[in-house]
Amino acid sequence: MSARSGESEVLAQELSNLAGKVAALEKRTKELDTIIERLETAAETTARALEEVSAHWDAVYRAMRRE
Repeated sequence: MSARSGESEVLAQELSNLAGKVAALEKRTKELDTIIERLETAAETTARALEEVSAHWDAVYRAMRRE
């Protein structure tokens, strides 16, 4: 019975360690989700800005061709 008790204690400790690691991974995953959302927002903003710059350059080229 003592051997089983020892095995149970070791298993309990290992499960506890794994639970801590899983909790840490979940926390990091949430942080990554936040970072990904910010990067997506920045990418959308950049895309809109590039479209605007492109439109301005198109207008400049059209104006240059008219002269």
